[in-house]
Amino acid sequence: MGEENDQTQSSNVLDIYPLGCYYFGSTQALPFKDETLSDRLHRLKSNYATHGMRTRVEAVVLVELFKHPHLLLLQVRNSVFELPGGRLRPSESEVDCLKRKLSSKLSVDEEGSVLKWEVGECIGMWWRPDFETLMYPYLPPNVKRPKECTKLFLVKLPASQKFIVPKNYKLLAVPLCQIHENNKTYGPIISGVPQLLSKCSFNMIGS
Repeated sequence: MGEENDQTQSSNVLDIYPLGCYYFGSTQALPFKDETLSDRLHRLKSNYATHGMRTRVEAVVLVELFKHPHLLLLQVRNSVFELPGGRLRPSESEVDCLKRKLSSKLSVDEEGSVLKWEVGECIGMWWRPDFETLMYPYLPPNVKRPKECTKLFLVKLPASQKFIVPKNYKLLAVPLCQIHENNKTYGPIISGVPQLLSKCSFNMIGS
């Protein structure tokens, strides 16, 4: 029993490297969808009719700054915050999709080389029961056909890496204490990340 507890504790230790270990640059902007809320609703319904429930995967990536864990977030149009990730293509696996999205938004350099990503466990799931903006951190038992599922995966960084971000995005390192329960600024999914990480302990390397 003691050995099992030791193994569980060691598996929940996250090695986090200082922000200064990483290089940040920019590349060509990615196109945005300029759509109204009704346009988005129509698109969701059309996609659901064709492909069924939509699945998104998003990455929880941590760095160390001032001896505190910070979450990497993308800021869009100086207002909206996002976890790096995106929607699965038909027949694409969740891990392959997350690696593809991380490469397109965080790491394709001028030569087109793509970094390898270490995708870990799924630490949280959010559900959209109907075609509405509200999402839940659980699937209500009366909902048999949810319209969307968002899954959060831990992604472990190496000791050094180059991040090349599209010019119309900002890559920010935000302290977990600032994100915690700050639903108004970051939305329910991002503001809930610190609670999802409560089972982990942080090993601040080089801090």
